[in-house]
Amino acid sequence: MPVYIALLRAINVGGTGKLPMTELKAICEKLGFTDVKTYIQSGNVLFRADANEADVARTLDDALGEVLGKKPGVMVRSRKELEAIVAKAPFPDAKASFLLISFLSENAPKDALDRMVAPDGEEAVADGREIYVHYPIGSGKSKLKLPALNAGTSRNINTVRKLAEMAAEMEDG
Repeated sequence: MPVYIALLRAINVGGTGKLPMTELKAICEKLGFTDVKTYIQSGNVLFRADANEADVARTLDDALGEVLGKKPGVMVRSRKELEAIVAKAPFPDAKASFLLISFLSENAPKDALDRMVAPDGEEAVADGREIYVHYPIGSGKSKLKLPALNAGTSRNINTVRKLAEMAAEMEDG
């Protein structure tokens, strides 16, 4: 069975709702996912499932919607996808905590960056279902306006590396 990494949008960061990772794990197990592992409190979960990526995302989003009262949005990737995302990350000189990757459920629109307002020197690159953003002063202080990010969920590159590493351990172990 393939290993998937699900990245939940707006969980435990002031968005859709609070969800203890123990509860997220239990929801995944109830859905029939196996080898379920969570990582940090921001809605990252790894598991095995005998379904395709789109079905896994939809099933988990539906189940979370029932618990939270609103679907949070679930972006699902494979280990190989996460490794490729890290490998092609732009902004090689950026501090890892200042390079965020926004995961989208579908390809970013061609005009995704057209309405970007970057008063603090932020830079962004859209690539498929991801948008990479370098925040020179950190995302918490940034006044960046980039509407295309609203549909996704962001993780810093260190978190993405760790999730890829955890998936590799599951697949190789």
